[in-house]
Amino acid sequence: MEKFNLIRGCPVDVNLIRAVAILGVVLLHASGQYLITAAQLESLTPSQLASWGFVSVYQSIAVTTGVPLFLMMTGALLLEPTKKESLKVFFRKRWVRIGLPLIFWGAIYFVWDFTVRNLPFSGWTILQGILNGPYSQFWYMYVLIGLYLLTPILRVFIANAEHALVKYFLIIWVIGVGILPCFQLITPFALNANVFVLTGYVGYFVLGTYLFTVKISRKKLVAFMVLGLALTVLGTYALAAGNYGSAEAAKPVGMYFFQEYFSPTVIFASVMLFMLLLTVKPPAPEQAGSIKNRLIKLFGENTLAIFFVHVIVLESIQEGFLGFFTLNRTMLDPIVEVPLITIIVLFVSLGIVLLLKQVPYLKKVIG
Repeated sequence: MEKFNLIRGCPVDVNLIRAVAILGVVLLHASGQYLITAAQLESLTPSQLASWGFVSVYQSIAVTTGVPLFLMMTGALLLEPTKKESLKVFFRKRWVRIGLPLIFWGAIYFVWDFTVRNLPFSGWTILQGILNGPYSQFWYMYVLIGLYLLTPILRVFIANAEHALVKYFLIIWVIGVGILPCFQLITPFALNANVFVLTGYVGYFVLGTYLFTVKISRKKLVAFMVLGLALTVLGTYALAAGNYGSAEAAKPVGMYFFQEYFSPTVIFASVMLFMLLLTVKPPAPEQAGSIKNRLIKLFGENTLAIFFVHVIVLESIQEGFLGFFTLNRTMLDPIVEVPLITIIVLFVSLGIVLLLKQVPYLKKVIG
């Protein structure tokens, strides 16, 4: 049987994928202030309900283009079968890549918490911040750490497994994380989740390598991606209508079930988008100097640092910490405010990162 291998001779615009992913992350956080419960829907005016509907579209796009793309691209780069390095070399590289930035930005956010957010200073708060992340976006870094711990094992699996076995691995993962929870939506029964022990973000990680072996036309990829997004939005609307005016805790799943990273519609849409982006070749040397390609390169090469700093920028703008400039839901309709603040935060964050990288010692620790 044929062993599993990446397709060779297929250059990928890694910076483009990363740039799209960081756009999705910032968009998700920019729209996060508009999250409401099912019970709160009842008090919305028709215009507010329409605004929430648009924000739900933004959120559906964001969850599809953010974390899943980052994980699949990281998996594609780290699980390539030809990579051969010792555990010591691998973990030394990961320490430099995310270990130092994690410590640096963790310290920054502790200072942010205690000085700007005025949280009471305590050793317990610091300990919990170290164990679980000092701020909301840090959860993703802990996911990465867990995947890095598995990477040496997964490399052996990917390099030696038959194509059908990798496919079986992914099928089990999709059923466990995406399909099984849906049974609670359509039936009164629930299968014990312990039947499927292969869960978590490892599926996205392995998908990054597997999707190089799948060929679908661009037209179909676009159509399937739009379909996945549409189902995510419509599923959210349907659950909102079903939970309308009720206590969400009493329902088998929350109304944002279809906007979770493991919902079948998000998995489907993000896979189609990733495969679509894989078909985009890196710019030719004569095109690399264009404004568009230079911006993509800048965002793509600085996604980690932007990922860390953007929440400070976002909160500063939304909550008026800058003093001279505020932009939030009280000033503009979210239909306009969410994409506007997303663009502002992206470019301000990039500017801050580029300035910090001019400092000799900081450039090595900010990501």
